[in-house]
Amino acid sequence: MRPDGSGAAAGGRTGRRPPGTERRGRAMAGPAMVATLCRSAARRPGVRGAGQPSVAGRRAGPAGASQRRRRRRARAPLLPRVDANYTLTREHLPKNYIYPPPTGGSVVSDNRLALDFSYELDFWGKNRARLQAAVSQRDAADADAQAARNLLARAIVRSYLNLQNAFAQREVLQRVLSQRAEVVDLTRGRKAAGLDTEVEVKQAESSLAAGRVELTRNETTIAQLRNQVAALAGAGPVRGQALAPVALTAPGGVIPASVPLELLGHRPDVTAARWRAIAARHGIEAAKAEFYPNINLVAFAGFEALGTGRLLDAGSRAAGIGPAITLPIFHGGELNANLAGRRADADLAVSDYNQTVLDAVQQTADAIDALRLLGREQAEQRQAREAIDAAYDLAVRRYRAGLGWATICRC
Repeated sequence: MRPDGSGAAAGGRTGRRPPGTERRGRAMAGPAMVATLCRSAARRPGVRGAGQPSVAGRRAGPAGASQRRRRRRARAPLLPRVDANYTLTREHLPKNYIYPPPTGGSVVSDNRLALDFSYELDFWGKNRARLQAAVSQRDAADADAQAARNLLARAIVRSYLNLQNAFAQREVLQRVLSQRAEVVDLTRGRKAAGLDTEVEVKQAESSLAAGRVELTRNETTIAQLRNQVAALAGAGPVRGQALAPVALTAPGGVIPASVPLELLGHRPDVTAARWRAIAARHGIEAAKAEFYPNINLVAFAGFEALGTGRLLDAGSRAAGIGPAITLPIFHGGELNANLAGRRADADLAVSDYNQTVLDAVQQTADAIDALRLLGREQAEQRQAREAIDAAYDLAVRRYRAGLGWATICRC
């Protein structure tokens, strides 16, 4: 390693980097690289949502698959139901009932083979409300999946920016290390001229060694951030080694003074909370419909006979159709408790939606304020850097002229 530490920093890690890695890294750096990483992360199993068109996306979204099954289950009562049934009952017929002798008092086999039809007439909208609730829950699951993808993308961008910041810190540390090496040479020259003692030389060498330690820590941070970005993107460490330093600039364009609430309403987290509130409202409608009569249209067609020998004869054919009406009268408070629970769920969903909107407004306002102050912060940092560089140059000239102590600038 050279005294300025550039020997260790050239490859990003201890040892030489494979040929061509730096060239590939620069080709993949910048916003295009971040977009590529985000797309790779979105293809990870479990990240894609229920609304993704690919087979892998449909298989990899357990939450979305559960919502689809719930929707199909909620839709089933809206369709007719058909069952094929066969029953065989060995029965002793009483003598003093409707069966005359010799049938009465004998043991017979009661056989029934039929198709049973049933269809619930949804006059009060109970099943339709349940279906709409299931659809809303599915849409909420899709929005949650998109919110998860956005969260993962933000994590990738944040880690990538931290990596670029570590690259910039490495460059600064290398400059400071070079300056401290120069101060060591100057101090040794002043000691040879009788202007300084061994104490000043050891102090300068100690500062140089401390700078090398800081540079080593920075290299460790860079390696960890490379691996972190690669892991978030669902790739191996080799992908992280392709990341290279780039010059980041402040975002251009006009920063809006405010963002309309309608635009915030398109955020996935807000959308998911809104769909859950809608689903809860449909749950209330379904719970209210439970208080009304349940009207079913039932029918059957098949064969019925005493004994198995004549079951399929033409004379054994049977059919029937008619309504089945059930009116709830006393259920021990079950229906009222169910309605109260659905209303509580709706209140909780609305409260969650309101809080999600408030959080979105706060986060957006914080981001706008941060962007607005970013330019001022960069200008002040630029002035501070220029002042530090000028002070260092002046201190070195005074030190060489024997007029004062060297000022070593730390970063």
